[in-house]
Amino acid sequence: MGLGALVRILVLAYVGYVALLFVLQRGLLFPGTRQASLHAVDAALPGVEQVWLSTSFGRVEAWFLDGSDGSPASTVIFAHGNGEVIYHWRTEMQDLADSGVNVLLVEFPGYGQSEGKPTRATLRETFTQAYDWLTERPQVDPERIAVWGRSIGGGVASDLALARPVKALILQSTFSSMASMAWQGFRAPGFLLRDRFDVAGVVEVFDGPVLLMHGPRGEVIPYLHAERIAAVREGLEVVEIDCRHNDCGPHWGGISEGVLRFVAMSLSSGRS
Repeated sequence: MGLGALVRILVLAYVGYVALLFVLQRGLLFPGTRQASLHAVDAALPGVEQVWLSTSFGRVEAWFLDGSDGSPASTVIFAHGNGEVIYHWRTEMQDLADSGVNVLLVEFPGYGQSEGKPTRATLRETFTQAYDWLTERPQVDPERIAVWGRSIGGGVASDLALARPVKALILQSTFSSMASMAWQGFRAPGFLLRDRFDVAGVVEVFDGPVLLMHGPRGEVIPYLHAERIAAVREGLEVVEIDCRHNDCGPHWGGISEGVLRFVAMSLSSGRS
């Protein structure tokens, strides 16, 4: 076999590989759609207010944890990772509510009991609906709303920071851009992506405080992504957390304390 024929075979094989990735990309990006629901349709856990957000593609579930004393309080909207559902975060987010911060856990379309399919567009619509719902709540100070995204939730949170006037952005173990993840993880060109989250691009233009947390040993999303995000904004540093990606449970106390300090500072005194 000549060199030219070998090159043609390799090129065709790569084109076939990329074409397969293009077809399967949303299944790879949103594996949580295959998880069985962990609770009844019309029942959340004790102490949780179950909310149904109305969207153009159906209803999406959210859980509201009231941390206020009856007067308007700071609030955090949480966007989880792509292999999780809001049920997984109930206990951890109760720590914030017990400390006086409201939390809204928003499900992804197509996850758990929620209708629709997860895409960047449906996630943006869902989370803007969630923000708008929050601003009408008497327990919520609309001038003190932050959004927190973990892993792919960082892309979702960043999109919300552009769509609505959130006051602060919290990014945990997220990527600088989906295009860079596609190339780094799969050697796939970014222009073929359907959901082109660009976290670094949002951080560069976001006019509010940012908390950037990442594990230096991160294997799913390498630490390099956090460094790229930090580099787009003067004075932004990465807060290192002592976990990789999906093993942060034992270190949750330190993570939640850091978030609470950031919320107390950023939502009371503005940009730092």
